[in-house]
Amino acid sequence: MVKVLFICHGNICRSVSAHYIMNYLLQEEHLSEEVFVDSAATSMEEIGNPIYPPMRRALEGHHIPIGNHHARRVNKSEYETFDLIIAMDEENKYNLNRLFDNDPDNKVHYLMEYTDTPDAIIDDPWYTRDFEMAYREIYKGCSGLIEAIKSKKIK
Repeated sequence: MVKVLFICHGNICRSVSAHYIMNYLLQEEHLSEEVFVDSAATSMEEIGNPIYPPMRRALEGHHIPIGNHHARRVNKSEYETFDLIIAMDEENKYNLNRLFDNDPDNKVHYLMEYTDTPDAIIDDPWYTRDFEMAYREIYKGCSGLIEAIKSKKIK
């Protein structure tokens, strides 16, 4: 089983969206039993909060099933638990590298690495207010990640 942890700043927009989009796509591909997905934040600011309402509306507008999410913070021990730890932007990756002692096993990656725009990041819609764009980019990244998993590039 491949274990994937999506990370963003607060775990109320991007990482939780990736979590639910990925679960949706895995179900569509009949891979739900082969991949475990979770999400978390690098900060403490939103701990316990649900998905940010405009992000929730964007997901619901695309018929992505949403669970009973409450933001949580990533912890150091999760480095051993997860095969892939997916950051949405440079700040997230910087914080993860600090937490995970510079990522000795090369588990920390950007979501867009699995697309035709591997150098792109996913801007935080909390600031851009473009929740639809965030949805499209996250969907694209999750689709590419699933293809990498299916082709056994990720084990």
